[in-house]
Amino acid sequence: MAPETKVFATPASEETLQRVVAGLKDRNIEAVIVDSGDDARRLVLEKVPRGSEVHSGKSKTLQDAGIMELITDTAMFDALRPRYMKMDRQTQAREIRKLIAGPDYMLGSVAAVTEDGILVAGSATASQLGPYAYASGKVILVVGSQKVVPDVAAAFRRIREYILPWEDAQVRALVPTGSFVGKILIIEREWIAGRVEVILVRAPIGI
Repeated sequence: MAPETKVFATPASEETLQRVVAGLKDRNIEAVIVDSGDDARRLVLEKVPRGSEVHSGKSKTLQDAGIMELITDTAMFDALRPRYMKMDRQTQAREIRKLIAGPDYMLGSVAAVTEDGILVAGSATASQLGPYAYASGKVILVVGSQKVVPDVAAAFRRIREYILPWEDAQVRALVPTGSFVGKILIIEREWIAGRVEVILVRAPIGI
């Protein structure tokens, strides 16, 4: 890891996390701090009623916390990811778009959160960004404390200088084209109270 990007893997202090929570709440976004990925998983299980329609973007944070495995369990939830992954992307593209465009519950993470509570998410396909921004009924974002940055400019740097090289390497192991930053979503404030909730994890989790 290059010295200049090491800061993007460093967990935030307790004082900073409390400041982030205050900033999120000022922006009409619910926020809670937990110690670990296990705590985050237990909290998600409490917040998403059994049988609910649920979807998620691809997320190392959710994978590391065991949340991805949880919310793709079709015995527990009406999980959209297992359903659409069985569909043909060439002949059923329209059906896939409509299926995952506005789930009742959307789980995921973001690339960064600023100290004053602005959420920044980057994506190549942007399939998760529509539900984050508006279309999902409830959004739950699990965010490791190492993703806290001073401002939006630092959030952009974290995406391009830290996350993208890692993501590109993962994609190139499967396909030669690699990855790229296609679209970036900035959430400065939420309109509907209670719609978006952030679970901040003290321990670094995800990338």
